[in-house]
Amino acid sequence: MIFTTSSVPKHLTTYLPSKLQRIPAKALALTGLLLCAMNCPVQADDDRFKDVKISSTKLTETVYLFTGSGGNIGVSSGEDGVLIIDDQFAPLADKISAQLASIHKHPSSSQPKYIVNTHYHGDHTGGNAHFGQRGTILAHHNVLKRLSSNDKLSKSALPVVTYDEGIHIHFNNDTLKVIHLGPGHTDGDSVVHWQNSNVIHMGDLYFKDRFPYVDLKGGGSVIGYRDNIAEVLRVLPDDIQIIPGHGDLATKSDLRKFKHMLDDSINWMNEHIREEKSIETIQAAGMPEKYKDWGWRFITEKKWIDTLYQDLSQAK
Repeated sequence: MIFTTSSVPKHLTTYLPSKLQRIPAKALALTGLLLCAMNCPVQADDDRFKDVKISSTKLTETVYLFTGSGGNIGVSSGEDGVLIIDDQFAPLADKISAQLASIHKHPSSSQPKYIVNTHYHGDHTGGNAHFGQRGTILAHHNVLKRLSSNDKLSKSALPVVTYDEGIHIHFNNDTLKVIHLGPGHTDGDSVVHWQNSNVIHMGDLYFKDRFPYVDLKGGGSVIGYRDNIAEVLRVLPDDIQIIPGHGDLATKSDLRKFKHMLDDSINWMNEHIREEKSIETIQAAGMPEKYKDWGWRFITEKKWIDTLYQDLSQAK
C-alpha cells in the first residue's frame, strides 16, 4: 500500500507551508565521492565497497552524522528508536546497520523505523531495499515516481509515505520538518530540519566547497537550486549545524559562501550568453580564478560550465 500525507503512521503529521517559516535560533571529504552517474539506484559489486568504513560524528544527544561512500547520512537515535536520512549504496547496508547498533542505546532495536530520502539518486537511496523491509520510507512524490520507474528495484526500496510540500516527524523528543522547496538538485529534493537540535540535513542541495550536481534530466534547475539555498539561508539561525549532501559538517557561513559561488556563476554565464558567445569560447576562458579549485572528480569545471550554459541559455 502507498500512503500519502492523508494517511500516515504514528509520529507523522503533514507540513504544508507555502514557504519556509522562520526557524527559532534554539530550534533550527567530500567524504564520499559520487561513484556513479547518480541517475538511477546502484547495485554495485561488494568488492567495490569492501574497504569503506562508516564513521559517526555525534552532533547532539540524539543526532549523528554518518559518513562512508555516497551521500552523508543523518541519524536520529533515542528512546523512540532510530530514523535515518538517506542510506548510501546498497552494499553498505550491513556496515551502516552495524554502526547504528554501535551508537544506539539498545543495539537489538537499532534498525531504522523511518528512512527519509532527500532525493532519488542511488548514492542516497541504494540501501532502501534493505532498510525498507523493516522501516517506513518517506520521500517527495517525485522520488517515488522516479524510483518506481526502475523495474529492477524491489517493492521494499520504494517510499511508502509521500508528500508534496513537506511533513512533520515527531520523534526522539524532537520535531523534524521535512521540507520540499521546488526543483533544484532534482525535482524531488527535501531538506530535513531538527527543530530542537538545531541541525539541518541539506541533501544534495549543498555540496560543501564544490560545484554542485544539478540533474537537469531529473527535473533540476540552476536558478531553482540557487533560490532554494537563498530561502534556507534566510531562515537559518547563525549557530545551525549543517549536514551537506557531500562534504564535511558545515556552518551557515559555509553555506553562504556556496550561495555566493552560485550567484557569481549564474551572473558570469548570463553575461556570456548575452554576448552570444559559443560554449567552446566560454569553456576556453574557464571559470573566474577564485573558483578554479571548486571542481572535483564528478563535477569538473568543464561540467559545471556545461550545466550552466545548457540550463541558462534555454531560459533566454
